[in-house]
Parts: sequence; structure tokens; C-alpha cells
Amino acid sequence: AAMIFPFSPSHVIKFYWGTDEILVPVYQTMKETFKKHPEVTVMVNFASFRSVHSSVLETLEYSNIQTIAIIAEGVPESQTRALNKAAQDKGVGIIGPATVGGIKPGCFRIGNTGGMLDNIVMSKLYRPGSVAYVSKSGGMSNELNNIICRNSDGVYEGVAIGDDRYPGSR
Repeated sequence: AAMIFPFSPSHVIKFYWGTDEILVPVYQTMKETFKKHPEVTVMVNFASFRSVHSSVLETLEYSNIQTIAIIAEGVPESQTRALNKAAQDKGVGIIGPATVGGIKPGCFRIGNTGGMLDNIVMSKLYRPGSVAYVSKSGGMSNELNNIICRNSDGVYEGVAIGDDRYPGSR
């Protein structure tokens, strides 16, 4: 894992994974990031709607990328269609724009789906269940996590594809 933040020199940020402390490197450019981490296949793009178009196009220049999650809402429709076409031409999956991400409990979480740790624990998103869902709404996906955990053995996997007019998710 790594982060890209172009406004300060390369450094590390401390995060907690359970009780362990981990250091995640932060780089100024995608070029530097992909040079040091060629194994990366997924990018979660937290850029604003103003810069998401250029940053996704830059990401698509790297052949190892298989999936890009776009968190930003309000990406202009013409830019969204252009990004979807560029990603499709390269065989890259797009989640969003306007998504909170997706989750496969016990395996991975992409974006902000599931909310904070207390909600993840309450909704039992730390272990897989048997119910899957697709939602256009991030808020509804978090409510689905809650409803599913209270009425079944839990969520197997879920994704919020975003509610913009032209979602990349198919």
C-alpha cells in the first residue's frame, strides 16, 4: 500500500491495523509510486471532482492497474464517459464515480464502505456471511450492511457503484 500526495515531500504516515502499527509510504507522484510498488493493481482515487479526470487518465498509463475506485461526486458527465471509455479500452474496471467503495468481509475493503471501526464490528463486517448486494447509494449500502447482519448470517460482499448518471461500474 502507498499514498500519493503531491503537496509535500515523500514521507510515511502511521496507521493502526488491529493492534499493530504500520507505516504507509506517501509519494509526490504516481511515477515514483508505481516505480517503487510495481505490484499495485488497485487504486482508490480520493481526488476531488476537479482533478479526478487527469489523475485517472494518468493512472491508466500503468498497465498493471486492474481496478480504479473513484470516490468523487459531481464528476462532469463528459469526463466520466471519457474515463469509462479509456478504462474499458485498457480492460480496467471502474467503481464509481460517487462511490463509497465495496467490501468483502474478512478479505478486503475498498474506499470508505462500512464506515468506522465500531460500525464494522456492529455489522459483523470482519467475517463473511452469505448475502451479496449492489447499491447505487453509499448511505444505503451502509444501511444494507446493518439490515443484513441483523437478519441473516451477514454480508458476503457488497459494492456501492455510485449514483452519477454514467457509473463506470458494470
